[in-house]
Amino acid sequence: MTDTSRPRARSTSLLVTLALLASLIALGVEFRAQLGAWFGGSDGAAPSPAARAASSAAAGAHSAHGAHDEIAYYTCSMHPSVRQPAPGKCPICGMELSPVTKQQQSEGVVLIDERRRQLIGVRTSAVTVGPLRGSFKAVGQVTYDESTFTDVNLKVRGWITKLFVNETGQRVSRGQALFAMYSPELYGAEQDFLLATRGHDGKPGDAGAPRTQSFAGAARTRLKLLGLSDAQIDAVSAKGEPQESTTVSSPASGFVIEKNVVEGASVDAGMRLFRIAALNKVWVEADVYEADLARVHRGQPAKVTLDYLPGHSYEAKVSYVYPYLAAGARTGRVRIELINDKLELRPGMYATVELSSELGSRLQVPASAVVYTGPRRLVFVDLGEGRFRPQEVRVGSEAAGSYEILEGLKAGDQVATSGVFLIAAEARISTEAKYWDSEPMAMPASVAPLPSSSAPPPPQTPAARPPAPRAAARGPAASATQKPVAEDVYSCPMHPEVKRNAPGQCPICGMNLQKISGATQP
Repeated sequence: MTDTSRPRARSTSLLVTLALLASLIALGVEFRAQLGAWFGGSDGAAPSPAARAASSAAAGAHSAHGAHDEIAYYTCSMHPSVRQPAPGKCPICGMELSPVTKQQQSEGVVLIDERRRQLIGVRTSAVTVGPLRGSFKAVGQVTYDESTFTDVNLKVRGWITKLFVNETGQRVSRGQALFAMYSPELYGAEQDFLLATRGHDGKPGDAGAPRTQSFAGAARTRLKLLGLSDAQIDAVSAKGEPQESTTVSSPASGFVIEKNVVEGASVDAGMRLFRIAALNKVWVEADVYEADLARVHRGQPAKVTLDYLPGHSYEAKVSYVYPYLAAGARTGRVRIELINDKLELRPGMYATVELSSELGSRLQVPASAVVYTGPRRLVFVDLGEGRFRPQEVRVGSEAAGSYEILEGLKAGDQVATSGVFLIAAEARISTEAKYWDSEPMAMPASVAPLPSSSAPPPPQTPAARPPAPRAAARGPAASATQKPVAEDVYSCPMHPEVKRNAPGQCPICGMNLQKISGATQP
């Protein structure tokens, strides 16, 4: 081939290529509708009226839910402090960022993936309806059974000549001699009895025998009324002379808990010399708070334990509920009776009394699921897929590690029971302040809220614009009467020292600034 034929061949091939490209372009323009339908997956036909209506309905539904589905930011489930306006990877761990909608942000929904859930030990439990058995404890004290008290006193005046029981706490038996005494009145009564008895020993046919017999009976009755027993009266009659010293015996068995006499003392009629109490049965009196008195009734089961006897408990029942309160402590008192055959229980011992009561079938959650946030009580409901939403509840009675739920949950809801405080801390960072403030913040009526950054500002008509201020209003008098204007202040939850007058991101960590309060500006 010559040198002149080579350029001619190259030009010919270039012309052929251009012709082929022009043909392909012409075919694409001619069959563009069919090609678009083939690549788009449709048949290329014009949409029917029904299809157009369905498309319009879908667009309307999307716009209705747009406010709820609008994404607020993207975050990492392992590092919630990471917040990005667009999807991507976490700069710390490289995980894919998860979207958080504005509805979830306002509700405080917390996202925790399965791996992080195992690390912080999050466990859930179902809200159940079942019997709630309440129990509470009260401090009690062992005391004497007041029904066993026996007092030793005299009906005559005299002097103690011999004291046989001279110690407080000494154990005595019924009929045991307590002391001997001399009483002029008792001595004279014994003389009258002996005189009447000797007159009664006359002949049977004597006309004065009935009268003498009556005198003898009256004298014997007088001695009995003065405190002598039949055996002591018979001893005086057998001896035939009055006793200068009369022995007084114990009227009951028990322990001397009070002694008010010594040997040689002068005693008067009606004076209490000894008090004797039996300890085979004792009382336990427990102080119950006023708020718990409604749950106490007679016959209620009770369990009594003492530090003196570790590992041992006494099962008993409430025998009496006192009808008054202690004015200083504002507590009521209940009585429990215990058998004390072994004398293990001693008056004055402190005891712990556990009272139980059946509250019936109640809606309940474990007590570990409830978080106290000032005046509110919150639980975190498991929404599935690692999402937890704070829910305000109203609780009732607490019993056996569970709270009664009066409002806010229903049976079958899953709530977090372990790791709750970690979830609460994360929710407090990401949620609005409505769950955590002690009182909702009220904005002054004269200040309108700032428009949302995502919504366009409302158009203003000329009529709505305020009139231009006159020049006189700019003087010192007008500025002196001008009222302060409140502006919103935004701060970073992680860096409270960062404060801005408008929404934005923290210059230190990049988190979105949260509105904290209203600041007054002149």
